[in-house]
Amino acid sequence: MFENIIKNITRFISITPEEEKTFTDLLVCQSFPKKTVLLREGEICQFEGYIHKGCVRMYCLDDNGSEVTLLFAIEDWWISDIASFHEQKPSKVFIETLEDSEIYMLNTTTKEKLLQEVPKFERVFRMLVQRNLATLQSRLVNTISKTASDRYLEFIKVYPSIPQRVAQYYIASYLGVSKEFVSTIRKRLASKEK
Repeated sequence: MFENIIKNITRFISITPEEEKTFTDLLVCQSFPKKTVLLREGEICQFEGYIHKGCVRMYCLDDNGSEVTLLFAIEDWWISDIASFHEQKPSKVFIETLEDSEIYMLNTTTKEKLLQEVPKFERVFRMLVQRNLATLQSRLVNTISKTASDRYLEFIKVYPSIPQRVAQYYIASYLGVSKEFVSTIRKRLASKEK
């Protein structure tokens, strides 16, 4: 049941069977149907979650009330509003499942207990934050410096399975383009592959 999350963790640290049991005993496995909002703007994020199955997105609302997708998370990725979770401040984002999902959750209490009992997990979470920061930095640079077409190509390189799993308007929202643009570029790329 926990094989994938243990593989995820052991990319960063090695753990004994006892440490593995401490970790897995603290996890809560939850199933969520598609379109479940896990976090709303204004709420305090109470979880860090590892996606065992499914697809989740994080988004915010712009000044016009339109949704702007900030990131997608799929199997073997972690999802949380890191700032809200760690600072226990209201979130500025929403987190929603786009598919039926199974997520292993830690809350602030169980995470703190894990870090007290197995301090080497600090490295795991530090590496996850660093990876998250690198992803966001790369996205910011791409948004500023690349054309919409290049951003789409970069997107499908990073998220090769997402175009088959989510509606085009979510991808358009992520890229800051119209859904018609996404449709056009997908057709253009498909015709080049023939």
